[in-house]
Amino acid sequence: MADSYCLLMRRDLRADVPDCAWPAGVELGTYRAELAPALHELMQLGYRESGGRVPALPVWQQRFERDPEYDPALCFIARDAAGIVGVAQCWTSAYIKNLVVHPRRQGQGLGRALLLHAFKAFLQRREGFVDLKVLEDNLRAQRLYESAGMYVVRREWVPD
Repeated sequence: MADSYCLLMRRDLRADVPDCAWPAGVELGTYRAELAPALHELMQLGYRESGGRVPALPVWQQRFERDPEYDPALCFIARDAAGIVGVAQCWTSAYIKNLVVHPRRQGQGLGRALLLHAFKAFLQRREGFVDLKVLEDNLRAQRLYESAGMYVVRREWVPD
């Protein structure tokens, strides 16, 4: 099997952060335990498309909610009339752990809105920068992050 790599990307929050433009029909909320099954389903869908995997719901939920960097106020959930369509799961260390948009809402600016919203949240917390990791071959995500002012800090090997 070929080695795989990810890129650590960063956004300096001293640079101006544009306002979010939410797609029509999308409302933003934060994580609540009763949303875990639907959020887990979206994560599985997103990871399946990008080549990753998500543990079973009970394991995922326990790891998520008991992580020392967990804060439900930093898990931004986008919903429309049909359910959860996007998430920016962030840690208290100014790190975006996951950014996933449902395929039926991709290409409408939802990923960018979630990303910018996360930047603004960390700016309010007086953070200097925000980091995330993206698989090296996920060019679509890289373009989104770069368009929002992120840049590559380093390339890292991803163990199997």
